[in-house]
Amino acid sequence: MRRKFIAGNWKMNLSRAESVALASGLAQQLGDATDVDVAVCPPSVYLDAVHQAISGSHIALGAQNMYHEAAGAYTGEISASMLQDVGCAYVILGHSERRHVLGETDAAINLKVQAALAAGLLPIVCVGEKLEEREAGQTASVVKTQFEGSLAGLTAEQMQQTVIAYEPVWAIGTGKVASPAQAEAVHADLRKLLETSYNSEVAAAVRIQYGGSVKPSNAAELLGQPNIDGALVGGASLKVEDFMGIISGARA
Repeated sequence: MRRKFIAGNWKMNLSRAESVALASGLAQQLGDATDVDVAVCPPSVYLDAVHQAISGSHIALGAQNMYHEAAGAYTGEISASMLQDVGCAYVILGHSERRHVLGETDAAINLKVQAALAAGLLPIVCVGEKLEEREAGQTASVVKTQFEGSLAGLTAEQMQQTVIAYEPVWAIGTGKVASPAQAEAVHADLRKLLETSYNSEVAAAVRIQYGGSVKPSNAAELLGQPNIDGALVGGASLKVEDFMGIISGARA
């Protein structure tokens, strides 16, 4: 049985004080509950402060990105070991905003995934199509290409340590949401890709999150689908009550 996993991607939002307050509020509200895995991914400059705020809680810390090299003359970049040093367990890789705004390729993302796993970080690898690709009937092929490119070369053991997040680009921050049936169809396709690329054991073990305008009002229906194992939440992760509402949806 795959345990539901709700992760908050705070993106480039909040101040240090706001980040600490949000993290502290979530830790207090979540309490000792362990039935749903929860992680928060603040901006890198606040990782240490947020880590201190969630210390002793069941909330895991994640980063929003990293570089694939272990060290060196890479101004402005952050390595996997640096993320671990400030308490990170997870790292988001290949988010659509990095793919389509900042030009990251599947090959570049794959280098990061390999480096994260080698260092002991758990990657949350994002895939998803743009609106014009969905309207052209290309969703399955786009997601398959991103899956194969971003996750190339992973062993079965490494794949089971990896989380996949299906994020239709047209639904991120737009208020539009893939219907539960639309989201489930892509998640089911990803599950089949895992089985084809590895085996049924790996396919049954890997958690696949949905991301794209997830809110307390739609969380339970989305998360009730058989192949949707959690959510990668953007805007609704910036308020304690909204994020807790989505966690409640995962318990429904």
